[in-house]
This record gives sequence, C-alpha cells and structure tokens, in this order.
Amino acid sequence: MSKLYLGISDGVPDLPDLEKLSEGLDVERLRQGFKPCAPDGRLAAYVLDHEFLRRHGHLLTRENVLPGSILLWNPEGRYEEFDVAEELIYQELYGIGQPEFVLRALRNLYRNLFLVRELRAKEERLRQSEKLNRELLGVGTALSAERDNQKLLELIVRKTREITRSDAGSLYLLEENEENGERTLLFKISQNDSNPTDFTEFRMPVTTKSIAGYVATTGEVLNIEDAYTIPKNTPYGFNKNYDLTTGYRTKSLLTVPMRDHKERILGVIQLLNRKRDFKIRITDSQAAEKHVESFDKADEEVVLSLASQAAVSLDNNRLYQEIETLFEGFVRASVKAIEARDPTTSGHSNRVAIYTVGLAKAVDRLQIGRFGSTTFTPEQIKEIRYASLLHDFGKVGVREHVLVKAKKLYPHQMELIEQRFGYIKRQIEAEMMRKRFEFLREHGEAAFKREAARFDQEERERIERLDGFAAEILEANEPRILAEEPALAVKTIGGYSYVDFRGRLQPYLTEDERTMLSIPRGSLNESERREIESHVIHTFEFLQKIPWTGTMRNIPTIARWHHEKLDGGGYPDGKSAEELPLQTKMMTVSDIFDALTAQDRPYKRAVPRARAIDILLDEAKDNHIDRDLVDVFIDAKIFQYEESETTSE
Repeated sequence: MSKLYLGISDGVPDLPDLEKLSEGLDVERLRQGFKPCAPDGRLAAYVLDHEFLRRHGHLLTRENVLPGSILLWNPEGRYEEFDVAEELIYQELYGIGQPEFVLRALRNLYRNLFLVRELRAKEERLRQSEKLNRELLGVGTALSAERDNQKLLELIVRKTREITRSDAGSLYLLEENEENGERTLLFKISQNDSNPTDFTEFRMPVTTKSIAGYVATTGEVLNIEDAYTIPKNTPYGFNKNYDLTTGYRTKSLLTVPMRDHKERILGVIQLLNRKRDFKIRITDSQAAEKHVESFDKADEEVVLSLASQAAVSLDNNRLYQEIETLFEGFVRASVKAIEARDPTTSGHSNRVAIYTVGLAKAVDRLQIGRFGSTTFTPEQIKEIRYASLLHDFGKVGVREHVLVKAKKLYPHQMELIEQRFGYIKRQIEAEMMRKRFEFLREHGEAAFKREAARFDQEERERIERLDGFAAEILEANEPRILAEEPALAVKTIGGYSYVDFRGRLQPYLTEDERTMLSIPRGSLNESERREIESHVIHTFEFLQKIPWTGTMRNIPTIARWHHEKLDGGGYPDGKSAEELPLQTKMMTVSDIFDALTAQDRPYKRAVPRARAIDILLDEAKDNHIDRDLVDVFIDAKIFQYEESETTSE
C-alpha cells in the first residue's frame, strides 16, 4: 500500500507516536491556502478541528475528497453543523489519552479509504464498460439499419473514431476484378478532425509494402506506437507524404481487417492518433507529442468487433442490393410481359409510375393545406412506384382478342359486314338490271329509252344510300372517349333488309352488330368490359403471392383499387373515398391522364394535354377522382415528368 497523506489542522495538538506509522504516513500541518487534495494522487485523510471546518469546510466536497476522509477533533464532545457533508466525517476524536485508540482509528481510516477508492475505481470501470457496451449496441443497431453504403461507411469510421478517441480514420474496401482476379484496395473514406482536407477516392494495389495492404493480405492487426519509428526490417512502411504536404503529424496507428461472418476480408479500417481527450485538435508535432497516446489492447478488441460488424453490414447491404436488383429486374420483366400481351399499351405502366411518384413527391413537399402534414418515406415512394409499375399485370389473364380490341366490332365482324354490303350492292345492281329488262320487254325500246335515265337515277340513289350506310357504320365503329348516345343511323340501318342467297330475308345489321355499334363509350360491350375489369382482381391475386417486405405490404391493395371512384361507383369493390388509400387516389389520377394522352392506342386518338386536364377536372367535379390531387397534378406540372424522364435517359 502507498503512503497515506494526513493533513492536520492547527487546532489539533500533536498526535502521539506518529513516528510508529512514519512509513505509512506523510503528515502535513494545514496552513493558509489549504487545498483538499493529496500529492501525486495518493489517498488523503484529514484530522480537523471545529474552527478549521467552519472556515474551510466549503472546500471539502465529494468531488475532491473521498467519503470518510475526516477525523473530527472534538475533545469537548460538542455538536455543530458544518457546510461539509456528514458522510465525509469518518470518526470523532475526543482526546489523546489513549494513543492506541488514535493509531487504530488512523489505520482503520486508511483501510476504509483504500476500499472506498477501489470501489470507486471499479464503479468507474463498470460505468465505462456499460457506456462502451451501449455505444457498441448503438453502433450495431445503426449499422444494421443503414442501407446507403456511402452513409454506412462514413458511419463506421466516425463511430470507431469516437469510441477510441481517434483524431483521424480511413476505410479501404478490398475489391477483385472478376475478369482477371486482380485485387485492389479502394481508398473509400477519410476523416480527420484536426486537418480536414478535400478527399478523392483512389485505388492502390494490394501489397504488403503499405500498412493497409499488409493487413488486407495477412489479416493481422497492426498497432503502431509511432508511425515515424517503424523498424526498417518490417515489410511495410508509412508514407509521410500527407503529413509533409499538410503539416499534420501522424503518431499512433491502429489498422484492423474487416472480416465478415465467413472470415472473408472485405476491407481495412485504419485509425490515427488516439487522443487523451477527443475534443483536442492535433495542430502540429508538439500537440501530437503532448496529446496523442498509443492504442491499447482494449482498443484493438473494440475496433476488431466494430470492423466485424461493419463487414457483416456491408455484406448484408451487398446482398440487399442484389435482391433489390433482382426484384427490380423481376418487376421490369413483368411489365415487359404485360406490354408483350398488349403492345398497344406499351409504356403505359412506366409512365403511370413516373406520374404517380412525381405526384407523391409533390404532395410530400407541400407545407400547408390538406396535405401539409402528409409525408412519404423513401420506402413508401418505392412502394408507390412498384404498385404503379405492376397495376395492370392482371391483364395477362384477359383473353387477348378482348385485351387488344381496338374498335367496337372485331375485325372479322367488320369484314363480314363489308362482304355483306358488297353482296347487297351486287344484288341492287342485278335487281335494277331485271327491272330494265322487264320494262324493255313489256314497253319496247322507244319507251325504255325515255325511262332509262329514271332507272339509272334509282340505282344510283340506292347504291349511294348503301355507301352512306357503310360510312356511318365505320363512323359508329369508332370508340368514344366520353359516353354518347348510340348513333341514330345504327337503328335506321338495322331496319333495312335484303334477301340472302338462300332466299331468306336478312337485316343489314344483325342484332349483335347493332348492339356492339351502339356501345356509348369505348370499344367493349358489357361482358367484355367485365372481363377487362377483372384484370384488377388478377393483379391483386398475383401481387398477393409475392412475399413483400413490411414496408411494401400495401402494394397489392394500392394496385387493386386504382379503378375505384370516390363516389363508390368504381370497380372491383365499389370502395368510397374514405376507404381508399391516398396512394391509390394518386395512381388513379395518373392512370386516367396517361390513358387520355397516350399516343399508342389504336382504338382512340390521343387527347391534347389541355383537353385531358379538363376531363380530369370534370371527373373530379363528378366525385370520381380527388380534386385536391388533380390540383397538385396540374400546379406541379406532373404531366411534364415523363418528358423530363425521357430526356434524362
């Protein structure tokens, strides 16, 4: 045990037989300028009288004196209250009539102080250990949560520096060329609190000549006390160029490999200049000599642990990115399958995704109004994008001839009508020829010549009427964007008939043809429309089978309801405004706009942008789509996003 420093106030008489403890005591009379501390950090105790405590008691606090440090000289046995905490007074001395008692009290005081100091030291080590564990736990949590590789690497270096009180740090990634197997170290991250400089990534060959290359090659930990005194017989050396260029002084170095759970080395972490106080800046060689200390074994263990966590996080991120890439490819392939099934809508899914994501970001930027508090995380934006890209995937389950139907009548039906009208035309010509012949036979040539013009006029009028019917059928066969009453001409034409080659009376248009040509909007009849509408159910069933992550679990529902209307008149479930998620409402606006303006639909002409916006406003007025979202769509000029995306590509 070290000597006990014993401070005795002037009001205390000389204590007996102190020379018997001279080897264990360093006695000093307390005079003016009293400071409650022991030289060289030794244990300190005090024998103090009442008067001294009254004058100097405020200097004795738990911060600078151990509990139980004071023997109170109290020969009169009186009690007084002092400004010093009672826990600092170990025992009272009432006299020196029994020297053995005094000496025993001193011995016990010393043992007590020694135990208290040991307890404090252990408590401090425990606090530091708990603090380190909390920090390591926090770092581990942060590393596992970060998906941005650049941010992850920055976080790794920053946290290892903070925990080890390192002034600077670097991170190298070990990369291998897949073609020739050549390995290089990518100098990826550099941080320096005292001397921040512009940083540029660069690659260096993996050799044992550099410290980082040696660690990456051998997997050893290098803990160097002074980078400038590395023995010449070591395979590696320190490059002083940075120090010479910037005036920095690199002293202590700790370089560790980053191993993943399979013991593969993914990179190297290098820490520079462990400081006694993390806030201190190393501005020159003198500061380095004064404030920099060596890394110890505890630092090695901590950094190795962090490096391992970092390597696992990097590997997880790589796997996560591979899965993201794989899934992105799957989504793209799915969209390609939709477009291959229905080439007429090629590009529609991608444009809807661009519009909807643009609309979501515009809503996210709003600070006031209905959407002032609405925000979308990057994961939610990705959820919106995937839902938009896949919203029509269910069309793969719709019969192709219905899916690609461009007109109200199928091509074979229109061809049959054309053949029928050609037959009727020949029939009119034959009938008029018979009428001429019969008139000539009954009335003679002279009379026929006088009436020939009348027969020609009648034939011409009948054929012109037939040609007019054909033109009206072609017009009626064109789909309408907005609902219209069935063409009166269709009903009129349906009332005409002809005699077929079997001698049976047949209408110019069959009942099925009249029904199809009377479709008020679009090209589909009721049964075909139901079949097309079923694509949202097919989409939902398909998307439900994909094991989405938690952040994207709403994709099937968002896509399912993109044909719903706010008034409950949509399909497939007749949902009302309150039941529809905002993401679906946004997709609906985008889907309608693109369907109106798309240039690649054979069953309709593209609507000009201004007209399409008017139709969106009409739809909102009828409570089919969200008016506030339409306003954001227009104000933010979301309709220009597809053009900018195309330009950027």
